[in-house]
Amino acid sequence: MRLAFMGSPDFAVPALRALVEAGHEVAAVYCQPPRPAGRGQRETPCPVHRAALELGLPVRTPARVRRDAAEHAAFRALDLDAAVVAAYGLILPPEMLEAPRRGCLNIHASLLPRWRGAAPIHAALLAGDRETGITTMQMDEGLDTGAALLREATPIGPHDTTATLHDRLAEIGARLILRTLAEAPPPVPQPAEGATYAPKLSKADAALDWTQPAEAIERRVRAMNPWPGTQFRVGEEVVRVLAAEVAEPAPDAALPGTVLDNSPRVACGNGTALRLLRLQRQGRGPLEAAAFLRGFALPVGTVLS
Repeated sequence: MRLAFMGSPDFAVPALRALVEAGHEVAAVYCQPPRPAGRGQRETPCPVHRAALELGLPVRTPARVRRDAAEHAAFRALDLDAAVVAAYGLILPPEMLEAPRRGCLNIHASLLPRWRGAAPIHAALLAGDRETGITTMQMDEGLDTGAALLREATPIGPHDTTATLHDRLAEIGARLILRTLAEAPPPVPQPAEGATYAPKLSKADAALDWTQPAEAIERRVRAMNPWPGTQFRVGEEVVRVLAAEVAEPAPDAALPGTVLDNSPRVACGNGTALRLLRLQRQGRGPLEAAAFLRGFALPVGTVLS
């Protein structure tokens, strides 16, 4: 088929490569414009942009498309069978949604209608879901409200992080969009019941709240790995938590955030406790807890903020 591909982050790269390897003609790749990155703040193309250049595909990076009639006309002139969209980052207007003969097909990282929105992988982990997956859908003007086409589920294991789920779901998405294009399944409207929303995250989501139960904090550590991470303060020092596990309960009188022993075990809400397994100071490398504590003291009784 003659396609446009619209995506920006690493999550979308496997799908782009799969479409090319399957013999589809990718007439244009749309992605976010290059952004300043790194210490030198040099203009850096996004992962999909870099992959498209490696594949020899034409790249378009409009800063906005919603009210740009020239962009709408240029998109329509591509004469597409379909557009495949995966975490593009811009909202498509009706003029673009309706231009390809089969419309715009989205690869979404959840089992819709659960976890519509910007951060579905994080949300599934935070909520303690037992499974997640990929849904391909026929896009409409709503936020991930289009009719579902195909789905594939994957279990969420006790050690899964956003990083591990991201990579697994990206590969499932690549496989599922090929099936969607080949099989042309009938669109099935999403049910209203069970719809949930996963809002966009910010750096503020890295802060740990020790008044929450240990189970919820342990899920947050996995959900925020690798970004925005999770952290606490000891005085002026910021310490990142890279791995943790639920530990034996805290004493009844323990204030949430109190270091209970040298493992280190920290008191949490509802009388629970969390053991910190892997930690990192700013500007330093990650360390297992025992090695970390040899260079940074967390005395028993310290209250972490």
